[in-house]
Amino acid sequence: MGEVHDRIVITNDTKFLGFVREFTSRMIRQSSLSREDENKIILAVDEAVANIIEHAYENQREGTIDVECQADAQKFVVTIRDSGQQFAPEGVEAPNIEGHVKAKKKKGLGIYLMRLIMDEVRYTFREGIQNELVLVKYIGGKPKTPQA
Repeated sequence: MGEVHDRIVITNDTKFLGFVREFTSRMIRQSSLSREDENKIILAVDEAVANIIEHAYENQREGTIDVECQADAQKFVVTIRDSGQQFAPEGVEAPNIEGHVKAKKKKGLGIYLMRLIMDEVRYTFREGIQNELVLVKYIGGKPKTPQA
């Protein structure tokens, strides 16, 4: 498989979530990932973009979200950029799933799901420029780190 690379830009409106899912699916199918991984990655990307739409653009301020997919023989990478408010996902703790279900909460699992599904979740904020979320799924599993 050769390298796969493409990107789309949407406005921050939930009506474009289906378009993002279709784009991500098309890109994954050009890689050697399984159908199961495809479904999981689409869920993670959907959660990420939905969170950006809901939280990054305060007071419905119009903005854009850039979704870029890259794949090679080792990994599939989704980079999502927006110019909304800064958000630090590293400060979000894993939820109590049992309590979440008992309370019948419908939201609040997005970051947890991204971390569960993807092999890497990295967030960067550049003051006055943008948020960048990088989601990585290794093809064939996460590589082992060599022991020193």
